Amino acid sequence: MKTSNKLKIFNDPIYGFIRIPNTLVFDLIADPYFQRLRRISQMGLSYLVYPGAHHTRFHHALGCMYLMQKSIQVLRFKGVEITESESDGLLGAILLHDIGHGPFSHAMEHSIVEGVSHEFISLQFMEELNERFNGSLTEAISIFTGKHPKKFLNQLVSSQLDMDRLDYLKRDSFYTGVAEGNTNAERLITMLNVVDGNLVIEEKGIYSVEKFLMARRFMYWQVYLHKTGVVAEQLLISILKRARFLIKSGTTLNCSKALLYFLSQNIDKSNFDRLTLSKFAKLDDVDIMAALKEWQYADDFVLSTLCEMILNRKLLQIKLKKEPINETKFKNKFNKIRKHYKLTDEETSYFVFTGELKNKAYDREHQNINILRKNGKITDVAKLSDHFNLNALSKTVTKYYMCYPKEAV
Repeated sequence: MKTSNKLKIFNDPIYGFIRIPNTLVFDLIADPYFQRLRRISQMGLSYLVYPGAHHTRFHHALGCMYLMQKSIQVLRFKGVEITESESDGLLGAILLHDIGHGPFSHAMEHSIVEGVSHEFISLQFMEELNERFNGSLTEAISIFTGKHPKKFLNQLVSSQLDMDRLDYLKRDSFYTGVAEGNTNAERLITMLNVVDGNLVIEEKGIYSVEKFLMARRFMYWQVYLHKTGVVAEQLLISILKRARFLIKSGTTLNCSKALLYFLSQNIDKSNFDRLTLSKFAKLDDVDIMAALKEWQYADDFVLSTLCEMILNRKLLQIKLKKEPINETKFKNKFNKIRKHYKLTDEETSYFVFTGELKNKAYDREHQNINILRKNGKITDVAKLSDHFNLNALSKTVTKYYMCYPKEAV
């Protein structure tokens, strides 16, 4: 790669100085597709619970790249062969792994596109960039899609202990102020090794792995699935669903051209083409917030009320239970709200609804975390650990919730 006088360093509050290793990485970061991530919040509407949670996908992607540089260094030091081309592939894959996220991250996958995951959109962006960068992302795409013959390269980008998870737990813990979620990412990376082509953690890193899994469970229930954050995200999904319904019924709603395109079309995988990708690239958090500010004055009671709820943080009540919500209680609440606000059943369903939250901190069935023991044997961390909670962490925990307005209950 030719050297240039371009900016080589970012100052990150978590890791300090992050160095840009080469021109390809610099040019990827400088691309408008990547710069858009500065306008996509990493944690959606979690700032309504944790006021500091305003960091972006841009921060996170750079942090992941930094951790990947560290991992490459550690593994090469231990004699694991990673060629320059593979190193570029790893950095490209981790840098772009979240480029397909829509505004406010996960809420969009359920509202502006139908059954199109952010991973699918990330791949579309990467393929488009690969053409623009003369095929220099081919190896990155092979790693991102999990198809690279060297399995450990794929695992560094996507596994139970990948650079993505290591960064977001540490970063989200920092910005929310939830200290229990903090993990020692550098310590875990120092313990990485490769055996039979697979990523393993050396035995002396077992306590760091335990802490990582506990921190992950903690962050999910206390932060990512915090009941207030859940309500806010459901309200945002409902707002976009209502706006789509009104637009298709012939109502004129003011919003950005990009947002209007997605609300007036039915976009799924079959018709997510280059034009759609270029429209998607113009969407970010600003479009959504501007729409909410506009729509709070809409004539439609449902839309205006939902927008005011988010803007003024006057959210719905949420009751969280370990058992499914009692049908009779739900119907009573539903009918009460419907009568109070003189709504139809369909309109009431925006304000009174149920749902469930699931979390599994350690998904052993999907891909386990293997520990390299001193005698050379490989053992699953849950079998080796003396921590009684680790087996419990591999079970799915389900919680049920009901949401309804605070007044008139």
